Amino acid sequence: MGAAVVDDAKWLLVIGGLVRKPFALSLAQLKALPQTSVTSFHECYGSPLKPPTSNPWRIGNVVWTGVRLSTILALAEPLPAAHFVWSEGLDHGKFFALLLQESPSDNGLLRAQRPEVLLAWKINGKPLSKERGGPVRLIVPGWFGTNSTKWLCRLSLQETRAPEPFAAVLYNERDPTDPEGVRMRPVWEVEVNSMITQPANSAVIPAGLVCVEGWAWSHDGVALVEISKDGGQSWTQGTVDTKEDQAWQKFTAVVELESSAWKLIARATSKSRMKQPWTGRRNHVHSITVNVK
Repeated sequence: MGAAVVDDAKWLLVIGGLVRKPFALSLAQLKALPQTSVTSFHECYGSPLKPPTSNPWRIGNVVWTGVRLSTILALAEPLPAAHFVWSEGLDHGKFFALLLQESPSDNGLLRAQRPEVLLAWKINGKPLSKERGGPVRLIVPGWFGTNSTKWLCRLSLQETRAPEPFAAVLYNERDPTDPEGVRMRPVWEVEVNSMITQPANSAVIPAGLVCVEGWAWSHDGVALVEISKDGGQSWTQGTVDTKEDQAWQKFTAVVELESSAWKLIARATSKSRMKQPWTGRRNHVHSITVNVK
């Protein structure tokens, strides 16, 4: 499946399903509605055919501009039976062995009505390019990028989750909270994660007090980041900036290092007290090595 080619002048967003007032909007009509901007981290999940057990580091922090999805839903007036919003893009084609003509993603209605969820046409102040899902893309901050449908063309309110492969099969993973390792869950919320950015990996630095900096993120915010220099036997607590909007959070910690080679490990804890795992998950702890002279 490749990027869809869309004529902005002919683009329409169709809203239907379990609503009292189905309707369609042109791009000009959509842009005439009240606009807002949201700063959010945006993370790619990776291939659904081989769920990652190591971190691919497909993460960025961007400003999205558009119309709140809740504004569109209010105009459509969802019926009481509506519990999910299916979002469909204009892309189609063959995805490995699957021939996909329609492949909607889905979001729970309560999540879809949150104020940070947008129908966006700008990224960092510039129009969305074709490669980034333009002219209009659904943006669901705090959830993996697969839920932020590119080349958006249709919203349908439904009672159940979408049965198509992307929602029902491909983008599901084993629930790490299931002790038997059997239960599956949708690839929705981004789990707590962190990344050391300073010092750089393999850097040569002087001995003494060393400032370790980086970024941490989670769908519900990060409460704590710790740094270990002894393989996790002990941890130094850092400071974490307050979460602003839906953005990632900067952390800083100071550790004392003598002349030697050191492996520094960062571990974040979310506000819901979920910690990064040591290994085996896409959000496992991040580490760097430094040479101290």
